[in-house]
Amino acid sequence: MRTGPEGKSAVSWCAVLMHGAIFFAFVPGVLSANPPAEASKYTGPGSCSSTSCHGSVKPRADSRIFQNEYSIWVVKDKHAKAYDALTSEVGERMGRILGIGKSEQAAQCLACHALNVPADERAKTFELSEGVTCESCHGPASAWLGPHTTRGWTHAQSVAAGMYDTRNLVPRTEKCLSCHLGTQEKSVDHEMIAAGHPDLYFELDSFSAVMPRHWKTPRESAPGVPAENDPWSGVREWGTGQAVQLRASMERIAWRAKGKNWPEYSELQCFSCHHALTSPEQSWRQQRGYPGRRPGDPPWNGSRYAVFRELAQQVDSDVSARLDEQIAQVAKLLSQPNPDREAVVTAASSAAALSRQLTARIEAQPFDPAMTQRLLE
Repeated sequence: MRTGPEGKSAVSWCAVLMHGAIFFAFVPGVLSANPPAEASKYTGPGSCSSTSCHGSVKPRADSRIFQNEYSIWVVKDKHAKAYDALTSEVGERMGRILGIGKSEQAAQCLACHALNVPADERAKTFELSEGVTCESCHGPASAWLGPHTTRGWTHAQSVAAGMYDTRNLVPRTEKCLSCHLGTQEKSVDHEMIAAGHPDLYFELDSFSAVMPRHWKTPRESAPGVPAENDPWSGVREWGTGQAVQLRASMERIAWRAKGKNWPEYSELQCFSCHHALTSPEQSWRQQRGYPGRRPGDPPWNGSRYAVFRELAQQVDSDVSARLDEQIAQVAKLLSQPNPDREAVVTAASSAAALSRQLTARIEAQPFDPAMTQRLLE
């Protein structure tokens, strides 16, 4: 096994042979070009690391992709260090506080800090300790790993063979939010935050901006508009990401309200409880008062909606007005000590449905300097 930068496994001869064998199997005229009948498996990032694939040290100018995507991930991307965070001093301490043993062995930690898929979905080249890898976002590669290197192979064919469609802004945001917000199978709750885990927040455009990009931009555009002719694609990326996040947040409230651990305090404003207790004459909280709720009842954290509502009003004032009403109802319910579960589910589900409507509108919305200026103001 050859070792790459930062001690990550780069590629072994067996991986090269496996990649070559898969490539050979899909050369037209040699064997059938149909995907294998068996379920697609996760092969690990080493299968992408050849210098002729995605392991080039420098970006290639003569290719439709940079071909240094693996190199960027292994050296610069924090996703590659996700598993290592579990073995750090803080990670191990969190495991002790939560009573789950070693964090790097706990399913609730591995769910997001690694690609913890079932054993029968792992190829022999797969290593759990490699963290959040290529296939965490792009899906299991065994069915399209070889074929996608052949001449004329399209992105649509890869998606049909099991690749996750990250070019589409909505699925991309949903994939990011599966860890950066959570799902019913994996999420960060108040107990984990108390043990030391940071609160989760996500904004597609800003997160993409600080991420070491391994894809060419701009790629997103309005329907019928070539990406290279859409210089305001970043505004669409931000807006779509915000709409999808709001919908996912409302869905999370709905399924949490149906669970056994309710109310869930991580949905509320942290600083309602975690703040300095000063003398009354110096307390801006007491001076402001507690509009719409009883003093002592922590309110719902509406920060994820505060800015997006401005875009919603610009895109569709009617849907935005109805969304405001549902969000206000969610806030009112969650700002009670023991809210009615069914009422919470109803209000949150309605808000999620309206958010979905706005997502479709934002995707098709033509963004220009005037619209962007209004949003900024």
